Amino acid sequence: MLKTDMEDQKSLVGAWAEAARPRTLPASVSPVLLGCALAYYDGAFDIVPAVLCFLVALFAQIASNFANDYFDFKKGADREDRLGPERAVAQGWITPKAMLTGTFVTLGLACLFGLLLICFADWRLIWVGIAICVLAYSAGPFPLAYNGLGDVCVLLFYGVIPVCFTYYVQTLSFSLLSFLLSVALGLLSVNILVVNNYRDYEQDKAARKRTTIVLFGRRFGRVFYILNECIAFILVLPLILDAPWWILFLFGILFALCFYTTRELFVLEGRALNRTLGHTARNVFLFAATLSLLFVYIGSGL
Repeated sequence: MLKTDMEDQKSLVGAWAEAARPRTLPASVSPVLLGCALAYYDGAFDIVPAVLCFLVALFAQIASNFANDYFDFKKGADREDRLGPERAVAQGWITPKAMLTGTFVTLGLACLFGLLLICFADWRLIWVGIAICVLAYSAGPFPLAYNGLGDVCVLLFYGVIPVCFTYYVQTLSFSLLSFLLSVALGLLSVNILVVNNYRDYEQDKAARKRTTIVLFGRRFGRVFYILNECIAFILVLPLILDAPWWILFLFGILFALCFYTTRELFVLEGRALNRTLGHTARNVFLFAATLSLLFVYIGSGL
């Protein structure tokens, strides 16, 4: 009996861990990493607000994943023919009530750490509006993900806002460089959503989930994916050209990885695109990590 209880407990822990979708977490911490590197470059890096920013990003991402799991189930978007990773509520691993509770708990933790950031900046950093937008992505009377605005949400909350505000809480200022790099990183993060919606085109269409791919077609999705990559690399091109040889080498590897990932989008179908989804998320993290290495290197005066 004791062994069975331990197995059940482990299964429950595993279900919550899978519902948190750990493979998506690098996309949430990547902009914070870049914002911290920019602050270090300007000689204003502060470890405490940096850690708080990481915690806000991490718990907001988990809350968003829990909310998607719950509200997609409620709206009928998680059908038996789902091609993406299995969802905890749809599979019956976690009850809808427990998932909703988990959403509010993790969202509350994100808000708590966000409020602590006020000690390092000012009251305008209250992130309640951001938290509401995270939930609105799949919930509310006008859910963004169901009305073709998911891409805008990703650009803002996985690019512009986390990079610029991570930089702000440490430097108490905004910069054009942080904004341009936040857009570049945000566009690459949008591609994660593009692959997800490209894969789920038929299922989303049946569920009346009006993603940009449903609205404009799969061919548009492929063009959109390439365009986002091109703009991101163009925005950082001046930095790359003046960078040390080893940064050029790393970006060369990253460019090759992006090329092969794009090729996958053109040739793979169905569940095979889950691999492309993972590769796209990997490229986002490597993009942020390589830029961060560059700014830390320059900021250290090496």
